[in-house]
Amino acid sequence: MATQAVASLQAEVNRLRHELQTIKTGNESTVAAETMYVGQYLVERLAQLGITKMFGVPGDFNLGFLDFVEDHPKIDWVGNCNELNAAYAADGYARVNEGKIGALTTTFGVGELSAMNGIAGAFSEHVPVLHIVGAPSTSQQKAKPMLHHTLGDGRYDAYYKAAQQFAIAHTTLESAETAAAEIDRVLTECVVRARPAYLMLPTDIAYVRISTTRLHTPLNLEPPENDSETEEFVLDEIVKLVEAAKGDVIIMVDACSVRHGVKHEVEELYKRTGFPVYSAPMGKTAVDETYSRYGGIYVGSISHEDIKEKVENASLILSIGGLKSDFNTGNFTYHIPTSRTIELHSDSTRVQFAGFPGIGMKRLLPKLTARLHSFAEEASQIVVPKFEIHLPQEDNDIISHSWLWPRVGQFFKSKDIIVAETGTSSFGVLDIPLPSGAIFVSQILWGSIGWTVGSTLGAAFGGLDRQLGRTILFIGDGSLQLTVQELSVMIHHGLKPIIFVLNNSGYTIERFLHGKTRKYNDITNWKWTKLLDTLGGEEGKTVKSYTVRTKNELSDLLDNEEFASTPCIQLVEMIMEMHDAPRALKVQAELSGKTNRYTADL
Repeated sequence: MATQAVASLQAEVNRLRHELQTIKTGNESTVAAETMYVGQYLVERLAQLGITKMFGVPGDFNLGFLDFVEDHPKIDWVGNCNELNAAYAADGYARVNEGKIGALTTTFGVGELSAMNGIAGAFSEHVPVLHIVGAPSTSQQKAKPMLHHTLGDGRYDAYYKAAQQFAIAHTTLESAETAAAEIDRVLTECVVRARPAYLMLPTDIAYVRISTTRLHTPLNLEPPENDSETEEFVLDEIVKLVEAAKGDVIIMVDACSVRHGVKHEVEELYKRTGFPVYSAPMGKTAVDETYSRYGGIYVGSISHEDIKEKVENASLILSIGGLKSDFNTGNFTYHIPTSRTIELHSDSTRVQFAGFPGIGMKRLLPKLTARLHSFAEEASQIVVPKFEIHLPQEDNDIISHSWLWPRVGQFFKSKDIIVAETGTSSFGVLDIPLPSGAIFVSQILWGSIGWTVGSTLGAAFGGLDRQLGRTILFIGDGSLQLTVQELSVMIHHGLKPIIFVLNNSGYTIERFLHGKTRKYNDITNWKWTKLLDTLGGEEGKTVKSYTVRTKNELSDLLDNEEFASTPCIQLVEMIMEMHDAPRALKVQAELSGKTNRYTADL
């Protein structure tokens, strides 16, 4: 049976178990059931999940629901400048708040469609985000008048159908009898399967009263049980392969180990077995990068030679939570045969050429660690080169990429949230060892430029929830122009990120992919140090802005204790050369250029 079908069946079993528990709790109660509005029920369930922020934009079909959000003592409304940025913010909030979901509210049609790119990105990268859409009343949806925000042809379900392409679960609430159960189902799927969910809330349904009984039964957010017989067989097969490899095993950690909540289980595995551990780009900081047996980032042929040699020559690779996209694998240049690979995923396991749908890693990993820790002595004989990078000595004062990233690496601290824009910045940070407890946030698979601005807003709020450190954004001048408005929301809420703007006169990654000197990769240069003041701050008091043109100027700023302590939101414009780029980006662009040629064969 296909993995997707097995996952759907397991989700339905979990839902039915929750329904039985809910009915049991309701039957045991001797107190008359209290009631609340459907909209209040939804907000209360979100509060139970630990959500403290609701992102979005008000619109006439969601205003009544937003009253419930604003009135709730544990959830703050964060109004965004547009719906796309709200989706980005909910995404960033969920990534940093590991185990929680992000949430946003938009209005019917015009609002929800604006958010859809951000929701699709969250789907692509396994990020749990709930998209709540305020919609016309159920009577209007049946009568189909030519309302504003509609297509004018009576197709009130057009947006709902579109949203289903990017949602792991979806519903439109239609009655008091099913509203609570549908809310619970959609939220559970969103959390357990770590992907976006869509909930349409008609104006009249939001204000229908329903019983609060279900709220006494917490949502079942545990992954489904693995079939015990199949799981035991899988464990036996993996142990046989490890024995045949004589302990020459490497653990490869990727994004889904974070998204599906197995960081702790993975840490137990690599520390108790002693197997060397590496990360894919999307899995950066899933492993403590100061750990003595952490070897760095493996990106296929883009990898540093010592990393490439160690990974590709290992007898067995244990891949955990892998997402083998082009930019995550060096344009599909993994040189690891299937015969030497074991893959663990949230809802399946693959041992060499055999697939086992329904055998999820959350429940498998602790049992695997118990079976493999005896190989620690053999594994300890494998030398792991230290993951480090040295600051190059260059004979000029230009801020080059080869110098910039090792230098800012010295600036990072434990528990920093480091957000890197798709392209130049994300490739630059990859080779930099980050401090223990730091969190790396980037959108390597979906790659929507400008995503990091909204994501930084959400990440900063998530960091406050978790009592983390500074939030630091690296973004190019071109990307920032797409979503810059969200800096005003950061200022409004008193957030204090540091925003490093790489001013290199345009779209660097695009230049290296195609059109290096073409005008379409140029942008209008803005007065970057005037931005924060224009967007609601007071320069020198509530905001601070800097321009650095040389290595010495940037180093002096990074060494400044007041700057490093982030007393307020700060923007640093770094003047850089147009045709400079990180090493990894240049290699990736060259590989991409070979597979996406524009030259016709004449």
